[in-house]
Amino acid sequence: MSNRLPPTWAKHLKTRPSGEAAPPNAVPTKAQPKVGLPRSQADDMLLRQALDFQKAERLPEAEELCLRVLERAPNHPLAFYILGTLGLGHDDEKALRYFARALGEEPQNPYYHLSLGAAYLKLSEFTPAIKHIQIALDLKPDLVEALCTLGKAYNESDRGEMALPLFEKALKIDRDHPLARTGLPHALASLGRMDEAAAHLKEAIEQRIAVPNAYNALVHTRKFTGEPPELAAILTELRNLDHGSDGAPALHHAAGKVLNDLGRYKEAMDHFKKGNQAGGHTFDLESYRRWIDAVVETFTPELVASRAACGNPSEVPVFIVGMPRSGTTLTEQICASHPNVHGAGELSKLRRVANGIGLTNCSNINLGESIAGMTPDLTRMLAEEHLAYLRERAADSLRIVDKMPHNFELIGLICLLFPNARIIHCRRDAIDNCISCFVLQFSDGHNYSADLQTLGLYYREYDRLMRHWDRIFPGRIFENRYETLIENQEEQSRRLIDYLGLSWDDACLRFFDKDRSVNTYSRWQVRQPIYKSSVKRWKNYESEIQPLIDALGDLAEI
Repeated sequence: MSNRLPPTWAKHLKTRPSGEAAPPNAVPTKAQPKVGLPRSQADDMLLRQALDFQKAERLPEAEELCLRVLERAPNHPLAFYILGTLGLGHDDEKALRYFARALGEEPQNPYYHLSLGAAYLKLSEFTPAIKHIQIALDLKPDLVEALCTLGKAYNESDRGEMALPLFEKALKIDRDHPLARTGLPHALASLGRMDEAAAHLKEAIEQRIAVPNAYNALVHTRKFTGEPPELAAILTELRNLDHGSDGAPALHHAAGKVLNDLGRYKEAMDHFKKGNQAGGHTFDLESYRRWIDAVVETFTPELVASRAACGNPSEVPVFIVGMPRSGTTLTEQICASHPNVHGAGELSKLRRVANGIGLTNCSNINLGESIAGMTPDLTRMLAEEHLAYLRERAADSLRIVDKMPHNFELIGLICLLFPNARIIHCRRDAIDNCISCFVLQFSDGHNYSADLQTLGLYYREYDRLMRHWDRIFPGRIFENRYETLIENQEEQSRRLIDYLGLSWDDACLRFFDKDRSVNTYSRWQVRQPIYKSSVKRWKNYESEIQPLIDALGDLAEI
């Protein structure tokens, strides 16, 4: 879900409070309705204008019109709904509230149920997400968007096999629907069925459906040993101006991936750089540094000692943290291969808790005040709620793993909530780690990775914070060095399982046979036995990455 209302949903939404859709010519050229129009018709016109503003990415103007409608009609469902879509991505809690209010006014509207479910899914709240999306399908069984969103929910909650028939049904209803065309191969790839995924992606490309993203997904289904016809096709697509700024990053990264496989590293890096530049991402490094400063100043040994008895003593939670591409998925796969461990994937729940109590990366937040507001009762309540959330995924597992890498920022919160939680920190050669981030088309939440110098400086801040956590939580955090795991898989795997407090199981050596959904860029790699080709991979690009090496400084192991 983005904060732009999908056209396929918008055309079904009724803009009049009475439920009667206004005629197309009811939308004026200006937002202000004509004098003398009935109030409901005037509201209708404003909301249609708000939808137009939203589609044009004029989001503040769309919000202002919705709020104007709510001043006159305080319970207008479509105004609530549009405000919900505007909140997605930057204030998801507000989006949930607005969608819920829209649904309260029209409880039989399948699109409102679908949007509320999709918002919950964005926050990894799988139980309410699936509930509302299923209600949408009960109300409108042929709603393709709901079938695909439910498939995505099952896929992300480690029930990939349940996702496949939903995408297949969606394709029977609409063979050319982008969500169905791209969703099915994604589900197949997450289950390791790469050849089938590739076949569906090729079909999508032939039908000219989501071409840039389809090519990007296609090239990640295999490793190329000879130049494939897809490379020339991708380079041709890059000359197609119809793809615009949204398509160029995906195509450049796709070309770079193929060229990297072929050992044509200079050409590959040229495409990776162009792809990141085309994305237009920026990152406020100074603001991030100030936030790290505040975290270091707030979380002291004295604070930790004073809160030692406030959390939940459960040993169930396990958090795998570190920079993205540091081996977090591989580590989770090894742990989750143990019969007493459930790998829950990347969960955003802890981030929601942090947002709720004011621990987010925001220069206007006083972290000391936020921590002071965490009374013993609130701490216990948050911990119990989080534990129940984890238990929904695997009620009987002795350990449940959340492998959201950026929870490295929240280790202080983890230790306050769960003093007995296991924390596994995945660390990798700094240059290798950064290059592996740079060459992938990450989401907007990873804007730091789009520029080599910024990426290196960001890595230094990550390293500074992790060293702080090691100082104030001595012996609590298990450092899982990627190179050590690659060099001696069994020995390091045994250390991991021992750290989890479990007896050894040989299944952990065959992690690549684990039958579960993997939804990160590592989904191909973690289904292969351990290989060493990714160690010191950065040397292939040495002549192209000096800004990164300079920014890393003494952390660069040359």
